[in-house]
Amino acid sequence: PEVSLQVRDWQPPGSSTGPVIVLLAGLGGNARYFDSLAPALAARSRVIAISRRGYGLSNKPMPVKTATQFYEVDTLVADLKAVLDALGVQRVVLGGHSIAGNELTRFAGLYPGRTQGLIYLDTTFDYTVEGDSGGEKIPENPLLDEPRPTLKDGRSLQAAIAFFRRNSKNWWPPLEANLRDAVDIHGDGSVSLNTPDEVETAMHAASRSYSPDYKAVRAPSLVVTALPSDNRDMFPWLELPLDAKTQKDAADHLRIFRRASITNSNQLVAALDTPNRLTLDHANHGDFIMEREAEVLRAIQFMTWA
Repeated sequence: PEVSLQVRDWQPPGSSTGPVIVLLAGLGGNARYFDSLAPALAARSRVIAISRRGYGLSNKPMPVKTATQFYEVDTLVADLKAVLDALGVQRVVLGGHSIAGNELTRFAGLYPGRTQGLIYLDTTFDYTVEGDSGGEKIPENPLLDEPRPTLKDGRSLQAAIAFFRRNSKNWWPPLEANLRDAVDIHGDGSVSLNTPDEVETAMHAASRSYSPDYKAVRAPSLVVTALPSDNRDMFPWLELPLDAKTQKDAADHLRIFRRASITNSNQLVAALDTPNRLTLDHANHGDFIMEREAEVLRAIQFMTWA
């Protein structure tokens, strides 16, 4: 109650030949993240992108009673159902990036009759379980940590865009549109992210305390995995040349991460009992649906949804 959600709705040019597709962004993302993939899918289907509560132009209620209040997975799924009910949409193919995998799995388990299919876009099998590191420890090196914006980076919208462009593998129009809906512009021209820290913390904690029940999923599923292959894929903010220690730490981190990602993808495929998967090498988690859009689009359109 009393929460409004940002919804973008693309209609096919003629009569729809495909299912209604609903897209959910990952942590920090909003509906504008799909500004390229959604219109491409809309050649055959109605496509709806939703900014979950806490992000974009959606409302952002502050947690009060508990650290994760208002942002538990069941609440997010209830929001999703409310949007579909309001739009009169009965059955959907759900596509979700990153943490949205939790919402896909939970919705499919609760509402099997309304779930026509699932598209897992580089999601994590189970956030409550440590990834497969092969017994190795990820190197501790602050240069490998994704930079956070400073006050200088928020002095104007253009400064913010420049910051996020520097720290992205590629800079695409959907990423800029996503950023524009993720900031507030103040009277002096400065900007700040419009998701409060308390909400970000609540969403992060809630997503990582939920263990999905894949046994309840009956819908046909597609698993898309983005595998980084070099420093540009994994650490686009690193400035060359690298010192010897950072070069080794980056290589070790990348190797461990790839191992964990492959194991994670295999676990997800096995749990969903699906033969449908697309693995994209040399890809970045944040922008692969833009850089490799043609391949992602073909994989989705190849599916025969129930």
